[in-house]
Amino acid sequence: MLYRVKLDLAFDKEDIGQAVFDKAKAVLSKAVKIAKSGEEGEISFIEIHKCYHDEELPKPCEIMERIEV
Repeated sequence: MLYRVKLDLAFDKEDIGQAVFDKAKAVLSKAVKIAKSGEEGEISFIEIHKCYHDEELPKPCEIMERIEV
């Protein structure tokens, strides 16, 4: 059995978002890849990005950093 955590949080201050990302990064090495023998598995990852969905003319998100297991 695995215990999976999923987060999708938006903050209006970069330092708060970066702090949450850094906490996740500190435990990322303990995450496991979900895969059956000989198959590609689901990817465990953390990502921080700039999200422009709240702007009057939305544009695509801009990934700042993404780390995959």
